[in-house]
Amino acid sequence: MPPSAPGFSRSVEDYLKAIYGLSEGGGAASTSAIAEALAVQPASVTGMVKRMAETGLLEHVRYRGVSLTEQGQRAALKVLRRHRIIETYLCERLSFTWDDVHGEAELMEHAASDRLVERMAAALGSPSHDPHGAPIPTSSGEIEATDSTTLADAAPGTDLRVRAVRDEDALHLRSLEAKGLTPGARLWVDPEQCIPDHVSVRVGGQGGATQSVRRELAARIYVAAGRE
Repeated sequence: MPPSAPGFSRSVEDYLKAIYGLSEGGGAASTSAIAEALAVQPASVTGMVKRMAETGLLEHVRYRGVSLTEQGQRAALKVLRRHRIIETYLCERLSFTWDDVHGEAELMEHAASDRLVERMAAALGSPSHDPHGAPIPTSSGEIEATDSTTLADAAPGTDLRVRAVRDEDALHLRSLEAKGLTPGARLWVDPEQCIPDHVSVRVGGQGGATQSVRRELAARIYVAAGRE
């Protein structure tokens, strides 16, 4: 595999991004979770983790998992910035839909140079969030603090705002869009609707249309308090 534009191989960049996502809440990423995220065998993860630890990108504590070093986090944020800038550019300038940009960005992020990405960012007016609501790291390596609260965690009767959604699955994104569950949408968790394995919400607030969301899908919707 040829090296990517910023100097790491595509595999290393994929591992950096996956480990960052899995450990974003401050914990460590397990070998099995990394294998699942990247759709590879655990034995492959073990070998790559060892090599990346030797280069100073991560730390591996036996029985606890893997976490990025400061160097590894900086590298991961650069990959995330490229990915999210590319997604935003594809949506805003090339008329891609939000359910169609993740795969394209996965391919382009490994070839795009920092110069190209910064030109894209400037053309977009330095966006702060991608089309799915995820914060875009700055060029200096800073990123907006977020939490991992999802709609699946929400208590009945609460007012919420959709902060961001997971972007990997195009079918899920189309389903969310059809229900009006896009970043910025206001929600009220309906306490009177009790459908097993579903979360019932009113989109737009208490007077809005009721939508029943499978709990599996609700776990892909990140929310914040609606009246902040």
